[in-house]
Amino acid sequence: MLGLIWIADSAAYFAGKAYGRHKLAPSISPGKTIEGAIGATFASLAYASLAALVSPLLADVVGSIGWMAYLGVATLICALSIVGDLFESLIKRQANVKDSGKLLPGHGGILDRIDSVTSTLPLAALLSGYLLSMS
Repeated sequence: MLGLIWIADSAAYFAGKAYGRHKLAPSISPGKTIEGAIGATFASLAYASLAALVSPLLADVVGSIGWMAYLGVATLICALSIVGDLFESLIKRQANVKDSGKLLPGHGGILDRIDSVTSTLPLAALLSGYLLSMS
């Protein structure tokens, strides 16, 4: 699950830098683009597919719920990670600060490193328990 979130975060950054033209939420986070979100989604789906092909446990999950549901969950996790990133940016905007701390200067602070994870892991844990009980 962490791999999927990190892949989505990285892919959003690189796709946004390379192809980003349309702002996703300019008043909240002017650097985030729709193209970055699309890149994150495609990369997440590719990662989830590859993980299911090499992991017997995930292959069992896909066998019990089907590829469409499995990839739907991966898409939901990706979308929630983007929402978490935007939410943390919104909090920083409202507090009128650029970084959430000084621990990681130039990276937006420590919350910028974990915002996608903290917004996504509760749902991921819930879904993982449910999906594993089905397989």
